Amino acid sequence: MQIDKELDARGLNCPLPILKAKKALSDMQSGQTLRVVATDAGSVRDFQAFAKQTGNELLEQQTVGADFIHVLRRR
Repeated sequence: MQIDKELDARGLNCPLPILKAKKALSDMQSGQTLRVVATDAGSVRDFQAFAKQTGNELLEQQTVGADFIHVLRRR
């Protein structure tokens, strides 16, 4: 999968990973992908809700060690 932009949100607690992702997505073009790496366990459900509310597509979520990785496609 091609990732157009990557955002390191490790060490940030809710709602900062979502706010940073929202800002990053606003600078991107439709169809581009954003990979967010967070350490906040709550980010899993936060990104699911964020995708539903904004219309951006949540392509993938995975946990690697202490990192929660989210891949979104800009609507």
